Amino acid sequence: MTFSIVGMSVEPATGEPAWGVAVASKFLAVGSAVPAAVAGLGAIATQADSNVAWKGIGLALLDEGATAAVALERMLEEDDKRDHRQVGLVDVEGNAATHTGPACFDWAGGVTDDGVAIQGNILVGPEVVEEMHRAWLASEGEPLARRLLAALDAGDRAGGDRRGRQSAALLVCREGAGYGGLDDVAVDLRVDDHERPVAELARLLDLNDLYLTASTEDEKVVVTPELAEELERRSREAGHADFLAWVGSENYEMRVAEDGSWVDERVLRILRGEG
Repeated sequence: MTFSIVGMSVEPATGEPAWGVAVASKFLAVGSAVPAAVAGLGAIATQADSNVAWKGIGLALLDEGATAAVALERMLEEDDKRDHRQVGLVDVEGNAATHTGPACFDWAGGVTDDGVAIQGNILVGPEVVEEMHRAWLASEGEPLARRLLAALDAGDRAGGDRRGRQSAALLVCREGAGYGGLDDVAVDLRVDDHERPVAELARLLDLNDLYLTASTEDEKVVVTPELAEELERRSREAGHADFLAWVGSENYEMRVAEDGSWVDERVLRILRGEG
C-alpha cells in the first residue's frame, strides 16, 4: 500500500547528521502509521501490514546499540506476521536494512545503499524503487529533507502505488533543529488526504523552510539605524504597533534576531512587498 525512503545524511549548512523518512500511499494519513525517527538514534518506516509497534521497538533497539541489521533481525524474530510486514531502517551510523515479507502484495520489494533504505508494496513495478534510488544518489550534498522529497517524487512519477494517490508525509530529525532549537524535529509534515499529495508535500516543505528553520549567516541582513527606522515604519503602515509585533503576527520569529540586530533577507523582502 506504500512506498517509502528512510535515510541519513549530513546537512550541508551545519555539518550535522540528520535522519528521516518520506512516505506516500493510497492510504489515509500514512504519516500517522509509517514513519518514526530520533536524532542520534536513527529512523524507521513500517508498512504493508504495518506493525506500528515496530517504530518504538526499532528505535529502542537502536538506542541499545543495535545496528540496523541486528535491530531488524530481532524485530522479525518476535513477530509471527513478519511475512506480511515491510520495514526499512537506518541506524546512527547510516547503516541500512530493509525487509519485504513474501506475503506482501505485488509488486513489493526494496533496496539498501549507504545511508538509505527504500521499499514499497502494491507498486506498479520495481521501477518505483529504482527511480527513488537514482534520485537519492543524484541529490547527494543537498539537505536531507530535499533528498527524501526528491526520491519520493521520483517514485510518484514512476507510478507509485498502483491503486492511486492519497497521502504523504516527511519527517526529519537532527539535534537542535526544532522550533527555537529546543528539540530534534527539523521537519514534520503530513498531507493526509489529497489528489496530489507529493506535490502538496513539496509546497509545505517550502513553507516549513521559511517559517520553521533558522536563518543561515548568508541570509542575515544587519539592521542598521536606517534599516531599523524602515522596519518600524513599514510595520506601522501594515497596521502593527512596531516591527516585532509584525514579526510575531506573521510567525517570522525564527527569521529575526531577538535583539533586533539582524533580519532574514526573505522576511525583509516580504515586508517591503517584494515577494
